[in-house]
Amino acid sequence: MSEEQNTKLVQQIYDAFKSGDIPSLLGSLSDDVQWQLPEIANIPFAGKRSGREAVSQFFALVADSQDVLQFEPQQFVAQGNKVVSLGHYAWRVRSTGREFESDFAHVFTISDGEVVGFQEYLDTAVGLAAYQKAASA
Repeated sequence: MSEEQNTKLVQQIYDAFKSGDIPSLLGSLSDDVQWQLPEIANIPFAGKRSGREAVSQFFALVADSQDVLQFEPQQFVAQGNKVVSLGHYAWRVRSTGREFESDFAHVFTISDGEVVGFQEYLDTAVGLAAYQKAASA
C-alpha cells in the first residue's frame, strides 16, 4: 500500500474508535497484531498485547476504566509502512473520578493493508496520578 493509503487506513481506524465501532477497528488489524502501551502501574490496559483477541480485550478495558472527554488525532506522518499520528486526548478515570490529558504519539506499522503493530507514547505521569486511589488516613 502507498503511504497515502496507509494514512487513510489509520484515519478510518480513528473514525471507528470515535464512533464506538470497535468491530470495524479490529477488522483492520492482523490476526497476530502487536499492540503496546507503556507499562503504567494500576492501569488495567497498559502494557503489551499480542493478537486481535487481546486487542479486543484492551478496548473493553479502556471502555470499562475511563470515559473519553477529548480524542483528537491532529497530524499524520507516513513513511514506508509506518504512520505516526500526533494528537491530544483527555479522559476521566471511573474508579477515581480524576481527569487527565496528554499529547500522544501513535505509531502504526502496516503490512498488506492491515495494522501489524501499534505503539503509543504519552505522558505516563498524568495517567498514573489519575488512576491512583486517594490515601486513607
